[in-house]
Amino acid sequence: MKSFDNKFRKFAIPNLTLWLIAGYVIGYMISMANSSFLYWLSLDPYKIIHGQVWRLITWVIIPPNMLGSDPLGLLFVLLMLFCCYSIGNILERAWGTVRYNIFIFTGIALAIICAFIYLIMIRFSGNYEAFVALENANLAMDWFAFSTYYINVSIYIVFAMTYPDNIVRLYFVIPIKMKWLGIVDTIYLIYIFIIGYTPEKAAVLAALLNCLIFYLSNIRGKNLNPYQIHRRNSFNRQYKKGMTNAGRTRNTGGVTSSTSDVKMNPRSQTRHKCAICGKTEVSDPDMEFRYCSKCVGSYEYCQTHLFTHTHVR
Repeated sequence: MKSFDNKFRKFAIPNLTLWLIAGYVIGYMISMANSSFLYWLSLDPYKIIHGQVWRLITWVIIPPNMLGSDPLGLLFVLLMLFCCYSIGNILERAWGTVRYNIFIFTGIALAIICAFIYLIMIRFSGNYEAFVALENANLAMDWFAFSTYYINVSIYIVFAMTYPDNIVRLYFVIPIKMKWLGIVDTIYLIYIFIIGYTPEKAAVLAALLNCLIFYLSNIRGKNLNPYQIHRRNSFNRQYKKGMTNAGRTRNTGGVTSSTSDVKMNPRSQTRHKCAICGKTEVSDPDMEFRYCSKCVGSYEYCQTHLFTHTHVR
């Protein structure tokens, strides 16, 4: 994966979350000036195959929520944008720019694919003529379900997967672990997928598929690799055997029948160790470790505590 990152790093977009938020600001400005114009920017596959190809790009600036005239609506939007920016920045620093770009653009690509699948389903249904009449009259508003709202929800879910024990303050007051928020967001998406109308189901399906791909490839995918399973089992057998032989050596006064049975030194030093929880690459082979540039001294942390620890001054 490191070679992949190095190869495609020059194509990655730094601070991608900031660019997404800038698009939302443009979308909010358009909605306040002329909300009906947003339809010409929406992800409408029927219009795309009839020449309006700009919709493949412009739909990403459609804001997740309309401002309206309610001051609380504006406060909610600002809070949403702040949380999206903070979590997006943390994920980009934790995964790297390339991996974060892949996650966002995979979600966008899946949304486009699901939109076209929805169009194909309509094509082979009995309501296609009525659908075409609405499209030609510019009255079909179902495509507003395909905004980046559900992509934002998927960002919260994968953040909870990456930092499940990270504590955040809900509405800046209530402390809660991210894993519980991730569970609530997942249940919410499943609920929308069950009761929502068809375009909404397609948009939610794209977000859930993106989370599933992330889960399998970045968190649990290594455990599903047969080579990794065999390597880990071999390591555990050798480690246990080494510990057993070391115990026999201590109990017999340093004399053992065969020193060749000890294939691994259980007291070997580790290269990485978290300054908070003490995890090493031996105790958790899949964990990543990084040094903190803001701490005074050489303090190394695991991925779980890299952005949650108190800096040493």
